[in-house]
Amino acid sequence: QVQLTESGGGSVQPGGSLRLACVASEYSGGRSDECTGWFRQAPGKEREAIALLYRPANTPYYTNFPKGRFTISQDNAKNTVYLQIDNLNPEDTGMYYCAAGRNSLCFPTYEPAIAEFAYWGQGTQVTVSS
Repeated sequence: QVQLTESGGGSVQPGGSLRLACVASEYSGGRSDECTGWFRQAPGKEREAIALLYRPANTPYYTNFPKGRFTISQDNAKNTVYLQIDNLNPEDTGMYYCAAGRNSLCFPTYEPAIAEFAYWGQGTQVTVSS
């Protein structure tokens, strides 16, 4: 079973940047966990998907989040998927989670099926304020 650990959150001022990391204990090597995604849950709001990464082909999928401020990437050697967030603003405040699931989740027809991601980390808090 994949265990995911997020890190890199913290308190930053508006305009700052953060790079969040999602480290996997071990992937199965099969299709059951080839899609890794980053998600955000702001206070009082539902969890929403930011970006997904189909790791075997390094293929990203971005949702409505501004692609120019959010960038997903990976380091295969470290079993790590990153989320770079630039030009942070107070609306970015929230808990950021990574999750892994079957490969097809990385190619949604409409919206990412958040509930179908099988493996979740505990999250890392991001707070943006002056």
